[in-house]
Amino acid sequence: MVRDLILGFVPDEWLRSLDYTTLEKVSGHYITDDLQGRADDIVWRVKVGGEWVYLYLLIEFQSSVDKHMALRMMVYVGLLYQDLIKSGQISTDGRLPPVLPIVLYNGGKSWTAATDIFDLIPPVPGLIEQFKPHLKYLLIDENAYSDSTLASLKNLVAAVFRIERPTSREAITDLLTSLHEWLADRPDLRRMFALWIRATLMRKSDYHVVLPQINDLQELNVMLSERLETWAHEAHTKGMQQGEGILLRRQLTRRFGPLSQSVEARFPHATIEQIEVWGDRVLDASTLDDVFRTH
Repeated sequence: MVRDLILGFVPDEWLRSLDYTTLEKVSGHYITDDLQGRADDIVWRVKVGGEWVYLYLLIEFQSSVDKHMALRMMVYVGLLYQDLIKSGQISTDGRLPPVLPIVLYNGGKSWTAATDIFDLIPPVPGLIEQFKPHLKYLLIDENAYSDSTLASLKNLVAAVFRIERPTSREAITDLLTSLHEWLADRPDLRRMFALWIRATLMRKSDYHVVLPQINDLQELNVMLSERLETWAHEAHTKGMQQGEGILLRRQLTRRFGPLSQSVEARFPHATIEQIEVWGDRVLDASTLDDVFRTH
């Protein structure tokens, strides 16, 4: 996943040329107690040129905008460097390895935070301006990629982005088929994706779907395909219900004036059949009670 994140979403040819079979996760034990829960297991290293010269990838996952993210990343980078010095994992001449700070954002709002700590500090006259710190992070924003762009990538991170923001229910089943083929030789990843996709779909209120425990992408795809027709029917029925309800409200308001809260409360739970019965009564009813009578 980290390899695909770099290869698919970091715009740098040199980084894409590295040997990601050497990729290793680095322990987050260096993080101080107050940051421990926020920064563990986010540091990876990869060899450069076959030598033990590390490029460290510092990845932070965000679902909301943090205006001080640049400061947080500067703190993380500083703590990482301190630990590398303490553990002797620096070059013999004392130089530090490069670090690429990455913020992966999947929130619904546009990312508005500064990507360089320099921009968090207002301009200062004279000498002090020269000593304002610089530390940038690379922002990877899911919202910046269209579904067609993501679909063109044979990339696991792109698949994650598409599942989190599916354009249609059919797109989900197509993606599951692709994932099953891509991961043909990785049953462990097929199982992990099946579990994660099931949980993700069940959290989405748009689908109102409950799925049994499934550990296989193919089984999940079959089950979702069987539900496509049901979902489509429910969506069509809901659309018709809303349209009929809007029309009836307009008719009732024109006949009887503004509707009370108690009348409005009838519509969200009414079936299409009930709305049609009420609509038939509008022309002959003398009062609202005549429209909503139960006999």
